[in-house]
Amino acid sequence: MVKKFSLDKNKIRVLLLEGIHESAVIAFNEAGYTNVEYIKTALDADELEQKIKDVHILGIRSRTNLTQKILKKAKKLFAVGCFSIGTNQVDLLAAKQLGIPVFNAPFSNTRSVAELVIAEIIMLMREVPAKNAAAHKGDWLKAARNSFEVRGKNLGIIGYGHIGSQVSILAEAMGMNVFYYDVEKKLSLGKATVCNSVEELLHIADAVTLHVPETESTANMISTRQLNKMKKGSLLINASRGSVVDVNSLAEALKSEHLSGAAADVFPKEPASNDEEFVSVLQEFDNVILTPHIGGSTSEAQENIGAEVTEKLIRYSDNGSTIGTVNFPQISLEPNQKKQRFLHIHKNMPGVLKDINYVFTEKGINIASQFLQTDADIGYVIIDIESDLGKPILQELKKIPHTIKARILY
Repeated sequence: MVKKFSLDKNKIRVLLLEGIHESAVIAFNEAGYTNVEYIKTALDADELEQKIKDVHILGIRSRTNLTQKILKKAKKLFAVGCFSIGTNQVDLLAAKQLGIPVFNAPFSNTRSVAELVIAEIIMLMREVPAKNAAAHKGDWLKAARNSFEVRGKNLGIIGYGHIGSQVSILAEAMGMNVFYYDVEKKLSLGKATVCNSVEELLHIADAVTLHVPETESTANMISTRQLNKMKKGSLLINASRGSVVDVNSLAEALKSEHLSGAAADVFPKEPASNDEEFVSVLQEFDNVILTPHIGGSTSEAQENIGAEVTEKLIRYSDNGSTIGTVNFPQISLEPNQKKQRFLHIHKNMPGVLKDINYVFTEKGINIASQFLQTDADIGYVIIDIESDLGKPILQELKKIPHTIKARILY
């Protein structure tokens, strides 16, 4: 039996912004989604509001901010893909309350970020940034003084998740002693040693690297007090989020030569495009490596992210599976080749499931299978039935009190 989708795939509008890797376009096309618009840049708020009014699936990276106001303009939007690790550019609660699951790629650029961190530690240990700047000016600073191997040095990792643990593996392979701290209990890899506090880690580390999410508790978690606890002559690497480090305090620690160097790939305020000027208090220092948020920007990572997020979006669109979403109840589903499938998203209120079932049972329709997951805010139901019903029953489902969204998948 060939399934007929409630909305033909070539009528489902997909909008991909910010130069998402072309692997996403290929994956959509191969799955039958041919109505794909591809834009290499981010859009400002006004342009975005106009552009997404008729879009069903939206793909973004880190420069597009999806606020509640913008999401409310997208009446047809049923899924968002963040082609990145982070999702802080999306109002996740607003999206959930509008029945829009948000998907991301938490693992695909792990190796890319980890490699950059290790490379920056090596460069800073050898004073390469300052010597490189001098050589460009004609100065020849050949000296072994203040130039060190990473072997035998202590690396402190704050945040021992997917990236932090990958950094740990690479660092240990190069002979470093690895120490880490995480708010959650984690299994140590190799010979890595867990610390009981950030302060303990700062006290013993020759280089500190940050791999934490952007939350209220991590805002300016490295400021004057923490920097003063670091070893004199140590290094700080931030490839997590710009809000995690107080850059003015970091600048003071560099001026006083308490730190011998630093590297930053993320900043409190970043340019919206490559045409906008980048300004930072860290630009005056030759012993600081500044990179334009490129930790995950390798060809391999972007290709993997494109394929991973697109696969999740297609599965949700095709069969309702929400595995991999960051703001929605998660249900793993396979296509049911012999049934008709309905999707219903509603506020998590008593009696809604009873009303959904009544729509079918009052007509004598047998519900072959039903899948339900809830969280504090919403309920998500998938119903498979042994009939072939049309739009009138969909309208009945939409009229049920507390309904957010309802769709016929096929």
